[in-house]
Amino acid sequence: MDLSISKLLNASAFPIAEVCKRTGLGRTTVYAAIKAGDLVARKYGRRTVVLGDDLARFLQSLPAVSPAGSTKSGADE
Repeated sequence: MDLSISKLLNASAFPIAEVCKRTGLGRTTVYAAIKAGDLVARKYGRRTVVLGDDLARFLQSLPAVSPAGSTKSGADE
């Protein structure tokens, strides 16, 4: 079996409710990220799903939180 086909068959897809549960983000926030193009979603009929790879890519693209007490922007100074 072709590697790309195998990967496709093993890909996980999550409904929006599961994306919310796994990330702790609200439904409105998830749909806003989809609308903005930050999170890729797939549609089949009325069903909206997010592939695991797309969810991981979205989470990796979010900015990291800096350690407490350190500010990079200097806004608190």
